[in-house]
Amino acid sequence: MAKKKHELSNYRNIGISAHIDSGKTTSTERILFYTGMIHRINEVRGDGDGAKMDHMELEKERGITITSAAVTVEWKDKLVQIIDTPGHVDFTVEVERSLRVLDGAILVLCGASGVQSQSITVDRQMKRYKTPCLAFINKLDRAGANALEVVSQLREKLGHNAVPMQLQIGREDDFQGVIDLIKMKAFYFDGKDGEHIREEEIPEDMRDEAEDYRAQMYDAYSMFSDEMMELMLEEKEIPDELLHKVIRESVIAREATPVFMGSAFKNKGVQLLLDAVSAYLPSPLDRQYQA
Repeated sequence: MAKKKHELSNYRNIGISAHIDSGKTTSTERILFYTGMIHRINEVRGDGDGAKMDHMELEKERGITITSAAVTVEWKDKLVQIIDTPGHVDFTVEVERSLRVLDGAILVLCGASGVQSQSITVDRQMKRYKTPCLAFINKLDRAGANALEVVSQLREKLGHNAVPMQLQIGREDDFQGVIDLIKMKAFYFDGKDGEHIREEEIPEDMRDEAEDYRAQMYDAYSMFSDEMMELMLEEKEIPDELLHKVIRESVIAREATPVFMGSAFKNKGVQLLLDAVSAYLPSPLDRQYQA
């Protein structure tokens, strides 16, 4: 069966970067599963089997990524070409090589450990190559995980204009799903592998918090759009199309970093992250490259 052709505007050439043990390769494995590239999830373990992207025997044995690996997947109307980069400080040169050819990136952060030493190194490399990025706060099922604390670290330690696009529902072992602050709906991930997305009303005890963070999100993006600012001052409704356009433009200009949340290992939040990659990260046509 021939693959359908894609316009260049529908390409997303992205990298997935993080400090070691932030769940980067696990997140990539889930992306491959939800896009239909693989039909069984392999965990990142040192048991000789290992994740799809860890192709070297040593990677499978140690459960870490040593070399960058590339794969192409389809998500809805987009063709996403992914490079899974190493997280260990010893293989920083691999990350450097990858970032030179990427249009955008996902910065994966552990919900419990937050911004770590290699997160700072990877972020510095992204800044050097002016790589637009989204942030994904992973491992929210872990003890001590707190997504909003990691958002604060993104701002204070890395200097990002980090804007939460979601809120986590439940903490640690009770992590259940996320609230989408644009749609103002709660999303849960059912089925053995989280493949069935269930949309519900926001839990009553989180509605005020969601309204507050939604208002903060609109305020943050209105700084990049006179049209959006005028609508807000006139207390008029902002069309979702305008909001998505402003978010995308601010991401490509590296003026804002939208923050998404989940637990790749527990199969929660990855499909919504893929939607964000499609909607907000640049195509090759949106980037200017320097020799």
